[in-house]
Amino acid sequence: MISMADSGMRVVTEKMSEVRSVALGFWVGVGSRDEAPDQSGASHFLEHLLFKGTATRSAQDIAEAVDHVGGEMNAFTSKEYTVFFIRLLDEQLDLGLDILCDIMQNPALRAEDVDAERQVILEEILMHADEPSDVVGERFAAAMFPGHPLGREVAGTKEIVSVMGRSDIARFFEQHYTPGNMVFSAAGNVDHDRVLAGMEARFRDPLRSPSRRVRARPSAPPERVSVTERPTEQAHVVLGMPSCARSHEDRWALSILNHVLGGGMSSRLFQEVREKRGLAYSVWSDRAAFSDAGTLSVSAGTAPQNVDELLKIFSAELDRMRDGGITERELEVAHGKSRAETVMALEDSGARMSRLGSSLLLEDEVREVDDVLATIEAVDVADVSRVATEYLSLPRTLAVVGPFNSERFESFFA
Repeated sequence: MISMADSGMRVVTEKMSEVRSVALGFWVGVGSRDEAPDQSGASHFLEHLLFKGTATRSAQDIAEAVDHVGGEMNAFTSKEYTVFFIRLLDEQLDLGLDILCDIMQNPALRAEDVDAERQVILEEILMHADEPSDVVGERFAAAMFPGHPLGREVAGTKEIVSVMGRSDIARFFEQHYTPGNMVFSAAGNVDHDRVLAGMEARFRDPLRSPSRRVRARPSAPPERVSVTERPTEQAHVVLGMPSCARSHEDRWALSILNHVLGGGMSSRLFQEVREKRGLAYSVWSDRAAFSDAGTLSVSAGTAPQNVDELLKIFSAELDRMRDGGITERELEVAHGKSRAETVMALEDSGARMSRLGSSLLLEDEVREVDDVLATIEAVDVADVSRVATEYLSLPRTLAVVGPFNSERFESFFA
């Protein structure tokens, strides 16, 4: 059920009478792509700071209150939105609303907390820099969206985070954390009217108007090759191409394509790369979708001496799917996997809360599950063949992290 609260925020709930938990979440329509270059990392910085306390609660007060009732509280930042959520027993609904509404309206944003959390974020950036699998994904995004915020890392850079001040972060909060730019979602053993009344009693912000979000569509052509030289034991590679935006109708057929290509143990890549040749422990394909752009990619880590063979397999499998599509049996397997993943996710209150919040924030609607399943089931071999021909024919981008110099892969696309 969806309602508009007095503050102008949309509230969506789903009752699960068979469970004893509730999952509550604020979905804010701002992420790293909405930051100016000198704000890079501001959304992620706020994700950390909102847990550092409010005018009436310290960080320890918040942590103890949630731990005392066995709850879970966390947040994450993406390129187009930021989420704050809590999951606890249904009898603790009011506590969950109290804490979430407090941190979303009244964060202290103390200068000393900014400085303390700055160091935590810098350590997080360093941690990811030490993970080649993370680095290659970042390099791939930067190559796919050169000079565009979608190509920047969500956490920002050491240089910008090191100098970002309390006033910069507070200004970013005031601009974007407005009721009109938020969705509140709740799932579990909840009553919609009670949640709505609780939100209206706790969340009142009549003075701030919704932020006016203007997003520039990526326009620069992707770079072809990005090589990061590291003395790693494995070479980490990503090979991909542009794909469709989040709401494009092709997303359904591309989802099936993704399952067949590298979405599970029976996928073509898993069978060819791991089962038949033992070239990688993990190999997969991935589809990233944003409001106005997307990517489709295949990834793996392998011994440096095997990287040429791995890339030949990647290219061959992409070409084979481009030229021949998929089989009826592969379609059946992908349909079954998609259906099971969708249905099994409904057993968890946190997953349902996420489905509600993300759907309403990003798509302005929450489709019925049966409607989603019917749409997936309607995808046929011809649909997948069409999108395979269209998207897998686009120019490809290669990102590599490993013990190679920058000239090593210059002839890959020759």
